[in-house]
Amino acid sequence: MRPSAFKIERYFAKHEFSTPYLISGSDCESLTIGELLALEPDAKDGFLHQRLGYTESPGAPDLRAEIARLYTRIRPEQVLVHTGAVEPIANFMQAVLEPGDAVIVQTPHYQALSEIARSIGCDIVPWLARENHGWAPDLDELPKLITAKTRAVIVNLPHNPTGFQMTAGEQARMVEICRAAGLLLFSDEVYRELEHDAADTLPAACDLYENAVSLGVMSKTYGLPGLRIGWVATRDAGVLDRMAMLKDYTTMCNSAPSEFLATLALRHRAGIVMRNRGIVLANMKLLDGFFARYAHLFSWVRPRAGSIAFPRLKLDMDVEQFALDAIKRAGVTLLPSTTYSYGNSHFRIGFGRKSLPEFLPHFERYLDEHHGGAKAA
Repeated sequence: MRPSAFKIERYFAKHEFSTPYLISGSDCESLTIGELLALEPDAKDGFLHQRLGYTESPGAPDLRAEIARLYTRIRPEQVLVHTGAVEPIANFMQAVLEPGDAVIVQTPHYQALSEIARSIGCDIVPWLARENHGWAPDLDELPKLITAKTRAVIVNLPHNPTGFQMTAGEQARMVEICRAAGLLLFSDEVYRELEHDAADTLPAACDLYENAVSLGVMSKTYGLPGLRIGWVATRDAGVLDRMAMLKDYTTMCNSAPSEFLATLALRHRAGIVMRNRGIVLANMKLLDGFFARYAHLFSWVRPRAGSIAFPRLKLDMDVEQFALDAIKRAGVTLLPSTTYSYGNSHFRIGFGRKSLPEFLPHFERYLDEHHGGAKAA
């Protein structure tokens, strides 16, 4: 397997930590180890006595039990803990796909959701989101994309990078299409629980469909990417067994301190989610005003979930050129749509961190000085 360069990661490797004003991050506001340990009176003592030996390859029992509580039909033994989200994506694809298989992927998408399959020798079939329909893919189109070669459908709900969220009825219809065709459904749910209205939270795909695999991670909704803890949950024992075998050749087992802290965080996830949703909603109001003032420069489809959005640049210039110019002139880091292999006119903006109110004025100043400034809403 020789995948091509991971465009987002290569772009951030150059710019994420070398420019001062990152307004394209995908995660929520993080916590310190001290803040996590303060959640329970005996947590600090337990952490300091955590042994640094090998951990169980599927994940610590207490951690898998907490993860299983995120679902309604998943037992702890149906959870497989990994390092981050890319490892389980790669292991899933290597476990179930063969050269010549076709894989339908909701598009635009995080590159790992297609590139691993492409490197195996699969045909990638885009299921295109429609900007003029709030970034919704067309459910009537999905059955037409399925052929005898189709092995799996890959979706991301809530969606990266647009913030789109299906309704429960739309999700149920998608599941029935997959079930009728006998397809695997891989559902990237790393922004689940970060719906802007909690009533929009969907059931996990693994609870709805026996051949679905749900992906979760501590990085996005919970704002704890430094723990490097992700997982899959599925009732498909064959898929889970093959993924566990492949994990023996990747990370084998996870960091014991990270598993301890992730378990602690998940016991208190309601409070963490409430905090992060509050930051997201406050920043959304800020962005609503920003995009109203700069409507002549950007097209704004308001997201319904998550901590990122995907506005379109109206200027007569490539968005990659625009993003690099913003870095050079203002120290502001945006993420151009070229990193998603999705044209050259959109960019990702992030609003899950407390720093946005401080950083956004630097972007405004850049626009005022170099692109004509704001206009009355």
